Amino acid sequence: MIGLHNLRPKKGTKFYRRRVGRGPGSGWGKTAGKGHKGQKARAGGPKEVWFEGGQTPIYRRLPKRGFKNPFAKVYQIVNLERIEEKFSDGEIVSVQTLLERRLIHYTNVPVKILGKGTLTKKLTFRGIAKFSRKALEIIQQSGSTIEES
Repeated sequence: MIGLHNLRPKKGTKFYRRRVGRGPGSGWGKTAGKGHKGQKARAGGPKEVWFEGGQTPIYRRLPKRGFKNPFAKVYQIVNLERIEEKFSDGEIVSVQTLLERRLIHYTNVPVKILGKGTLTKKLTFRGIAKFSRKALEIIQQSGSTIEES
């Protein structure tokens, strides 16, 4: 029978912090669970995993290489062969439709269409940032149109 006298929290829901270093009677006195001596037993705890005992660390021993251009323009590329597979005749190819058909992953990164493959359908390209020269030729030959956004 449930009553106020036997109400308890569910087992495992209450956690109490282990108070170490509180004398031999507690079971966690003396070395407080840290073993004997050594760097890991001292105040400040163990060092970081990349610490090499004071030796010059590997990230400082190795030379810095390369250069990352902060002004580089990054495009999501889509080949015409993939557009040919995923779109039917007369459809609009836009950033949103490319995203829906999982040809691109982001709407905030510009799209560039490349000329690998062929295009047999008449499509309308709307709001696409860039086209390669070969892609433009293939699109014009297929009778498709390109609209600026």
